[in-house]
Amino acid sequence: MTPPFDRSVFINCPFDDDFAPLLQAMAFCVVYLGFFPRLAPENADNSAARLDRIIELIRGSKYGIHDLSRCKFSDTDQYARMNMPFELGLDHACRKFGTGGLADKVILVLEHAKYDYQKTLSDISGWDIKVHNGSFEKSMLHVRTWLVAHGAEKIGQSRIQGKYADFQGWYWKRELAAGSSENDIREYPTTEFIVAMHEWMDAGQPL
Repeated sequence: MTPPFDRSVFINCPFDDDFAPLLQAMAFCVVYLGFFPRLAPENADNSAARLDRIIELIRGSKYGIHDLSRCKFSDTDQYARMNMPFELGLDHACRKFGTGGLADKVILVLEHAKYDYQKTLSDISGWDIKVHNGSFEKSMLHVRTWLVAHGAEKIGQSRIQGKYADFQGWYWKRELAAGSSENDIREYPTTEFIVAMHEWMDAGQPL
């Protein structure tokens, strides 16, 4: 079942192993506050073009989180990664030129270090860009504060972090009991992790 537009949060960020702790923490915060994280990899239909899947997710989500941490060279022989700013542009255009609920879309932009974005995307100077310095706690705090500002239940950051630790313990215990190894669990996709978050919430947050 497709989540409702006004409870859907599109998350545009790197999907590599290094960024996984931040992504999973942000996704948990979204779920715990009663919303639905929407990620491009959630659509397993390989016949659909990736860009079409992304556009569908953006159009179906009132909220958009865009992390610009990887939009710079990490080596002299590498190109900057433009997928994240491109998807931010799609979301912004959807809000500016869309009709109905699309005009009410809201956006959170994150970066690793302060003013990094100005080196690659100076057109958004003046936006309230939030910095996480690679900290999953900081990224979770920014998402929590942003969603609360837009009507989510006002739950404290410390409580959300504590519940995240509870969920992690429950999830690892469940997966190990089901025959997964620790390496297996680390390799499972974040989309599977998010399904487990909803299951944990629906089950009354068991320990």
